[in-house]
Amino acid sequence: MNYLSILFVDDDEIERLKFKKICQEFNANSTIAEVSNGKQALEAIYKKNISFNLILTDLNMPIMDGFQLLEHLKKETYTKDIPVIILSSLDDKNSIQNCYDLGARSYFKKSKEFSIHKQNILSILDYWQKVIF
Repeated sequence: MNYLSILFVDDDEIERLKFKKICQEFNANSTIAEVSNGKQALEAIYKKNISFNLILTDLNMPIMDGFQLLEHLKKETYTKDIPVIILSSLDDKNSIQNCYDLGARSYFKKSKEFSIHKQNILSILDYWQKVIF
């Protein structure tokens, strides 16, 4: 299996723990960095010089939300080609369209049912691992 370097951005600690657990089941060779807002995401990308090949982000976060993060990532040469996947509880058409307009590759509504949430994440990881490699 190929190596994924993933940045997961969500202000909910439980969501971050669930994501990490699912990723570990999917591929023990993946590197997962977790941060709680868009500002921390940019710091992880630029200050730590980590090369991520996939970013998954929530939208509703303090300091810098997912919309602002997505907008910033897609404007910068260094980050514009990194696939950004949205995982959010928002499901209104305007928010979804805004994410696609800003450059998101996919939009998944968070499911309250863990088995569905897990399957969505596994599908995302499986797909992007095949596309990236």
